[in-house]
Amino acid sequence: MRQRGIEGETADAIVRSITSFALYGFPESHAASFALLAYASAYLKAHHPAAFVCSLLNNQPMGFYHPFTLVKDAQRHGARFRPVDVTRSAGDCTLEEGCVRLGLRYVRGLRAEAGERIAAERRQRPFVSLQDFVDRAGLRRDEQRMLAEVGALNAFGLTRRSALWQVEKAGRPRGPLFKDAEPAASASPLPDMSLAERLGSDLLGTGLTTGPHPLALYREPLRERGVVRAADLPHLADGARVRVAGAVICRQRPGTAKGFLFMTLEDETGLVNVTVRPDMFQRHHAVLVGTAVLEIDGILQARDGLTVRALAARPAPVEDVPIESRDFH
Repeated sequence: MRQRGIEGETADAIVRSITSFALYGFPESHAASFALLAYASAYLKAHHPAAFVCSLLNNQPMGFYHPFTLVKDAQRHGARFRPVDVTRSAGDCTLEEGCVRLGLRYVRGLRAEAGERIAAERRQRPFVSLQDFVDRAGLRRDEQRMLAEVGALNAFGLTRRSALWQVEKAGRPRGPLFKDAEPAASASPLPDMSLAERLGSDLLGTGLTTGPHPLALYREPLRERGVVRAADLPHLADGARVRVAGAVICRQRPGTAKGFLFMTLEDETGLVNVTVRPDMFQRHHAVLVGTAVLEIDGILQARDGLTVRALAARPAPVEDVPIESRDFH
């Protein structure tokens, strides 16, 4: 600076300015890089929703939202999904005719090497029957049962419970005279699963479902109780008294929040953000922390986004929905 005639207070002021910039220059560069990631992610989600969510599912665990919520959000944005299928699924999720085919990796209790063996056998030649699959895949009985329960054996012309029945029969030892013969099929005495039972099996067996959101099955009785959908909240006035219900997908109580609890509920139409005051959190602690599906009475706050300030909380009048919540980040 001296060579350019900059001295004294002017030089000191420049040095102070550079020093100040150094304090935020590093975060600023990070902000720019994250802005690029946010822009690219938003573009992909808007224009290529299936490919975007497929990539997210294949990179779990990551991020803030559970795969169940990622799938439901993608469905609301036009993405289509196909369930796990031993005659189609790879280990990872894949794109299939514009749809996301769920991968074998999402079947709980199925070893990675078992999924690889299924795919390898299928490359040799297709599975032609359940017995052919059982004989060639070499899975443990518990793995076969789980595949049946999540519908991954339905391609053999079986319902889930009939597949469970046939898995038990197919695993029985056969004498040497009949070892190459297909066992005679027999009808299962078990009734088919209801839609609610299928959704429950999906959630227990994979943590997600390609079917409807479980709350959709209870919409009519919830409506009769005065529960409004997440999608209806933008049409209500700020300060309106509302009743909402949904599966709890996230609970947060950061140390800087002065005892407030922040929750996110999900129904078949979207997400609802809920704030709970410290005094209410103490009064309703067991319900707020231990209930999978909540019904909340509160005040809609619509000035900066949409939030429901909770006044009362109770378990929603629905059957148990095994949706996992990511709690207390």
